[in-house]
Amino acid sequence: MIGRIHSFESFGTVDGPGVRFVAFMQGCPLRCQFCHNPDTWDPHGKCQYELEPQQLLDEVMKYRSFIKSGGVTLSGGEPLMQADFVAEFFRLCHAEGLHTALDTSGAIITERVKNVLDHTDLVLLDVKTMDAELYPRLTGVQQTNNLAFLDMLEQLHLPTWIRHVVVPGLTDNDEWLRRLGEHVAKYDCVEKIEILPYHTLGEYKYEKLGLKYKLEGVPAMTAERAQEIRAFMAEYKPCQ
Repeated sequence: MIGRIHSFESFGTVDGPGVRFVAFMQGCPLRCQFCHNPDTWDPHGKCQYELEPQQLLDEVMKYRSFIKSGGVTLSGGEPLMQADFVAEFFRLCHAEGLHTALDTSGAIITERVKNVLDHTDLVLLDVKTMDAELYPRLTGVQQTNNLAFLDMLEQLHLPTWIRHVVVPGLTDNDEWLRRLGEHVAKYDCVEKIEILPYHTLGEYKYEKLGLKYKLEGVPAMTAERAQEIRAFMAEYKPCQ
């Protein structure tokens, strides 16, 4: 069983609680307009590592003293495209007492995915928008599985953080944001909402890959607007 891994981050502080080892898996079924890692889209694209689950754990264990109060996060891309690998890797992490977090769009729901959740301590669920018509334009896929995935997490009582990228002129809409807040407020499994301000740091990758950047000219979100959003979203769930 080989996992295709785009890259590592040894001391991550934004993908789950504490200091974490973050592995970005290769492959994603979505084509989000605001994605800053388009180089992870192609499941067969160039990646830095091809490892067995134990080999990835061996890499993680080099940093155990640094991540002992945090843990391990698998991100992407979409890690659930390699569900069997993720399930076995998380199982090995649990055997070592390591906290596991899964950063996912919730676009894939299968029995193999449910096996992953058996060994997952925290899900970082990306909700791109609550507007069903805008969702496919933003991502290239329908929203059905995204919301059904949250229902599944609620049934499993699996701690969840909702992540939401806010793009000026696109998803920066108070009505839609409040709709998101109202929706996730119904779920006991949701511990908090993370507002992720849109930035343009990944734009150069599109040119390098020969891809058109669909949000060309859209400015990065200001820190002031991000704080304003966090303030009113905190009416629904703790928000940062």
